[in-house]
Amino acid sequence: MFRIIHKRQLSDAVFEMGVEAPAVARKARAGQFLILRVDETGERIPLTFSDWSAQEGWVRFIFMRVGATTHKLTHLEVGDELADLVGPLGRPTEVGSGRVAVVGGGVGAAVAYPVARAMCAAGDDVTVILGARNSELLILEDEFRALPLKELIVCTDDGSAGRKGLVTAPLKELCEAGALDHAMAIGPAIMMKFCAATTREFAVPTTVSLNPIMVDGTGMCGACRVSVGGETKFGCVDGPDFDGHAVDFEELMSRQRVYVDDERSADAEYSKGCSCHL
Repeated sequence: MFRIIHKRQLSDAVFEMGVEAPAVARKARAGQFLILRVDETGERIPLTFSDWSAQEGWVRFIFMRVGATTHKLTHLEVGDELADLVGPLGRPTEVGSGRVAVVGGGVGAAVAYPVARAMCAAGDDVTVILGARNSELLILEDEFRALPLKELIVCTDDGSAGRKGLVTAPLKELCEAGALDHAMAIGPAIMMKFCAATTREFAVPTTVSLNPIMVDGTGMCGACRVSVGGETKFGCVDGPDFDGHAVDFEELMSRQRVYVDDERSADAEYSKGCSCHL
């Protein structure tokens, strides 16, 4: 039912996959996400849409190989089927904010792309800041260049592509120039934390797309709870977009680390028994 129709390896551990899902594609909007299972005994994992076509009936997502489930996913090929896929989940990203900076860090670029595209379509004046540790980890640069952006700024930690340094440097420059009405940061929690800290100094409203631990994606389990402005919110139904100046990032990052060791152990066990490595 959910047949894989596209697969592309973007870097050593990052993959793009397209799946037939016409009912999901008809309703998908920028910023929303899906939940899938690789097989009938698999866990549910949330992944954000990187692209879709309502007319052709497919959705795409980008993922990083970090645990057993994403490792299994990398071994599926075009023609294989997923056990199930549900979505779209979460609230779409709001557009129409005027002069906007969209900051995408690492795999967060997968979310930043449809968001920037939707903002351009809404008439926003969009600058994209795309960051990664090095040039090999930059993804979707060509797709961003094809958008009618005001500017695309590429940053790498080692200077192997674009500017050398962190995404917060050009973000601060835009704030200092009074060139922004809004900012959106999507990527690792630590990156979003410092982007929000940068814009707070200039009172530039900032949205962040959070990726807390999630199970059911419908607000039932409470696993994705985050603290925003001193209140408990659920990433799946209240988000994934939140006010970056109000998010408790220390709590978020602490909760994200809870199952890191288990994730690594599960991946190691899967790798031992996987016939693909024989």
